[in-house]
Amino acid sequence: MAALGGDFDALEEQIEDIAQSSLRTDESMLRQKLPYIVCDAPTKRRRANRRLTCILLKDYNVPALPCPNKIAMDNKPSTEGSLETPQHPQGSLAPSTGVGFKAFAGQLSLLDRLLTPLILLCMIVGVIIGEFVPNVQHAFDTVRFKSVSVPIAIGLIVMMWPILTKVQYESLHKLFKMRDLYIHILLSLVLNWIIGPLIMLALAWATLPDLPTYRAGVIMVGLARCIAMVMIWNQLARGDSQYCAILVVINSVLQIVLYSPYSLLFVNIIGGGHSTQGIKVDYGDVAISVLIYLGIPLALGCLTRFLILGLTSRDFFHNRFLPFFGPLALLGLLYTILVMFAYQGHHILHNLGPVFRVFVPMVLYFCIMWTAAFVLVWQLSVRYSSNKAWRYDMAVVQAFTAGSNNFELAIAVTIAVYGVGSDQALAATIGPLVEVPVLLALTWVALYLRTRLRWGQDEDAESTAGCEPRDEKADVPLPICEVSCRNR
Repeated sequence: MAALGGDFDALEEQIEDIAQSSLRTDESMLRQKLPYIVCDAPTKRRRANRRLTCILLKDYNVPALPCPNKIAMDNKPSTEGSLETPQHPQGSLAPSTGVGFKAFAGQLSLLDRLLTPLILLCMIVGVIIGEFVPNVQHAFDTVRFKSVSVPIAIGLIVMMWPILTKVQYESLHKLFKMRDLYIHILLSLVLNWIIGPLIMLALAWATLPDLPTYRAGVIMVGLARCIAMVMIWNQLARGDSQYCAILVVINSVLQIVLYSPYSLLFVNIIGGGHSTQGIKVDYGDVAISVLIYLGIPLALGCLTRFLILGLTSRDFFHNRFLPFFGPLALLGLLYTILVMFAYQGHHILHNLGPVFRVFVPMVLYFCIMWTAAFVLVWQLSVRYSSNKAWRYDMAVVQAFTAGSNNFELAIAVTIAVYGVGSDQALAATIGPLVEVPVLLALTWVALYLRTRLRWGQDEDAESTAGCEPRDEKADVPLPICEVSCRNR
């Protein structure tokens, strides 16, 4: 591995390159690449270097070596040269700090980075097609499947299939082995299935009291818990990937069971849809829609996952198959949005005011839910500092799971129940346009707060007790091997 050197900012970028490579590398391979962190530099930035070292040692579980220059100080002064980076054969993979925006953005795939502008582009192109191409709506309605045009139905199923292929169903049994996570799972269920829908309901009524059709679409978005993009946000913000995978499995199963009765409860009963024409949802229609547009992709996802894993290897599945198959979900989403806006082009141009008003409750919802969950876990971390269950990585999982939604399912159900040209479907389509940039910004906020907030005993970056290697015979701490830079 190339030696680490240069100024402090450049050094951070080099460390980020190491971290980024871990996202594309098998853990066993990373263990061969992970370096010891050593030093031979002036101490002008000793405090900052010491802080960064502690984070690295905790994140990567890399045992710090005694600084060679400090050991040899009495016999030989430190010499000028690049930092040495001997190979470390035993480190385990863990999240990195994510300090540079360039490195942070580089961890997103090209489609992920361009998702928001691509959604905007598809909306604009769709509106243009719908306004200036004659009989486009009639062409979409030529062949229908369960009240949904076949072009739309294909897009809805395709965009869910890769998402549900990524879910680690085989990890569900681990739920019963991790007893210390029961409290986290209970907290997540409360945030996702009680507080979240109620917050969205309140915001929809507060901001859209005179737009019942758009309000119903916003409520339907709030009922669909995220099972896809949350894994991307969790990875970028350095959350606990194993716990996130378990929550995704739980939410996938619960959505099949709960989405239909929740729609009836929040739209018809609490939301007042039973007394408003065109708002009321039918339980049977929602249940059939969930079965088709979540059940079929779920079955295809399970079949694809276990078939590929059985015929090949886990390394092939994650490093070869998913990078090829995964983008199909975003392409399916973009295709569905393009067709929807082509279908509603004329309607959108004459209702721009209500369309932009839909942004308000969604932005507020994502920010409120994310902040509430993140601050809650942080406060528990401070209060119960000796309990390592309340950590930064758990705060990330809770925040992004509570603050994001399965807009694909909401779009599918609103189209199937209300029609592709309905206000409800249009409101649901605004979901990804708002969610992606807002949660991307919140990912950056999480990384910033990681080192600015005190995370109890386990994440206290200022404390060096967890970073200092000890001489077992003498039972005294060895000098910290600080990550330093040469001031030129």
